[in-house]
Amino acid sequence: MEGGLMSSATAATYEWLYQEFTTDTTWLCVNFVRDLSPEAALRRISVTPGTLDHTGFGIEAYAARGGTVLIEYGWGGIVYYRSDLLSEGTTSAAVFANINNEDFAYYVDGQLITTFGLHSYGYRRGASPDQLQSDLGDLGMRLDDEEPYFVDNPVSSALALAERVSGVHPSRAHYARDALFGAVGHLDPYR
Repeated sequence: MEGGLMSSATAATYEWLYQEFTTDTTWLCVNFVRDLSPEAALRRISVTPGTLDHTGFGIEAYAARGGTVLIEYGWGGIVYYRSDLLSEGTTSAAVFANINNEDFAYYVDGQLITTFGLHSYGYRRGASPDQLQSDLGDLGMRLDDEEPYFVDNPVSSALALAERVSGVHPSRAHYARDALFGAVGHLDPYR
């Protein structure tokens, strides 16, 4: 699938979500998964809806137009690092932003298409690492590591890119609805 075919989302489309997870710093781990229900998405990554544990870490799964959006509360990055499982038979796009990193990953049917740091596009990798260049340019994201140019908010731009490649659109109204929640303390985020 070519980037840009599904949506014309912009950084402004996702400023609300970025602000929701930013106080002094940003802490956001989100995955847009096409054509899966919240229940099916959680099941793929071994999260049981409705359970909590002593860690308080967990994942909320929201039904959205075109699929599901998973938002993680905690430090592990499970919805980012398990994008391969979430994308089996479909597409997923994940954004992970914290004080140390701001990364994007795009998977189709379990295969990594491209991944890169939002400030280090030159180090992208995957089966088709250049596939999203037109969308990145359209979103004002930095394509050349030699240029000292940064967009005002690369996280909001990356969220728009996730919508564009996955075809999943979470609105504020979707986010305001009840979500399925499941604990992740039993999971190793790196596998």
